[in-house]
Amino acid sequence: MSRKPTTGSDSSGSDSSGSDSAGAAVASQRVADHLRAAILSGELRPGARIMQEQVAAQLGASRLPVREALRILAAEGLTVVKSNSGAWVSRMDMAECEGVYKIRERLEPLALGESIPHLSAEQVAELETIARQIELTTDVDRFLALDGRLHLLTYAGCRVTQITAMVDRFWNTTQHYRRAFARLAGDSGWELIHAEHRLIIDAIKRADTVDAERFLTGHIRRTRLELARHPELFTEDDHDNDHTADAAGSAD
Repeated sequence: MSRKPTTGSDSSGSDSSGSDSAGAAVASQRVADHLRAAILSGELRPGARIMQEQVAAQLGASRLPVREALRILAAEGLTVVKSNSGAWVSRMDMAECEGVYKIRERLEPLALGESIPHLSAEQVAELETIARQIELTTDVDRFLALDGRLHLLTYAGCRVTQITAMVDRFWNTTQHYRRAFARLAGDSGWELIHAEHRLIIDAIKRADTVDAERFLTGHIRRTRLELARHPELFTEDDHDNDHTADAAGSAD
């Protein structure tokens, strides 16, 4: 004989279970946000081992949300997790980095072309403001933050979520190498970066997708070619060695 579902204590138990699941998801996301920020800021370098017990202790979390956070970051391409072995910050060899940059040379101009018709006058004005701020700084970390804001804002009008998701992933996975490129650039290199930004923004203002895509392709390609001239950037100990890094402090 079938029985109808009961209410009362059973339903409250179900609510409690749902609350626990939501709490675990929030904890995992908090840990993921913290580790992502540490990786993108360069505190955790490519190839650095991530000690789960240390992260859990520093963030006041159990190991379960730490493991889930590492899986989240692995799906974003930022970490490598090996069963019964551990977790490391992802790194690329030169061929992998070159391959990703070649994808970016094609993907980001597509995102830009899709975005330009939908950018507002306020967004274009903000691009000009950010470009001026970039030209006034010589601090690499501030440059990276502003440069990221500028380029991602140029793609903000793209309504194809699959494209923007891939753009975000490749931006994050190449962050370390963009930082290296910025440090390699001399005065003439910085001036060229500024000039390319101005050309891209001018094309956006004119709603000229052909010019904008062409200027952006060259902008990304130049970074790829410059990185290829410095193989030493890709020869550090990789994650198969026992190179351990601190988990970058406690979360706010």
